[in-house]
Amino acid sequence: MRARLVPVDGGPPIDLVKDLTLFGRDDDCDIRLDHKSVSKLHCVVVKTDGLLLLRDLGSTNGTRVNGQRVRRAALLPNDHLSVANVKYRVLFGVVLEAEPVAPPPAAAPPGANAPPFRRNTHPDIYPDANTPPPQ
Repeated sequence: MRARLVPVDGGPPIDLVKDLTLFGRDDDCDIRLDHKSVSKLHCVVVKTDGLLLLRDLGSTNGTRVNGQRVRRAALLPNDHLSVANVKYRVLFGVVLEAEPVAPPPAAAPPGANAPPFRRNTHPDIYPDANTPPPQ
């Protein structure tokens, strides 16, 4: 599956080519974000079965999906991802599959026949201070 993060500020897009991509300021990160708001090991994105799964790694300034701070989340096409103060739009699936690839794939990519995406009815989010805890 092809996946891409398009910076909201108009910078160059980032193709997620690995199955597990580590974001942060550390030199060992796959996507190195040299911004003071980004933690050394900030978050990780995993590609699996036609999905992008995000996990915050206990970052100081948090990771947000569509404006909501999350510990972990499933990313959907056109979601807005904020790694601290660095903002991206998420692209994958049919939008990118329609674009030409350097060498055309011999077979359909894994997950090509995956069912349509559904929003998680119970996302793993940080609750608001005014929201009572679930019972």
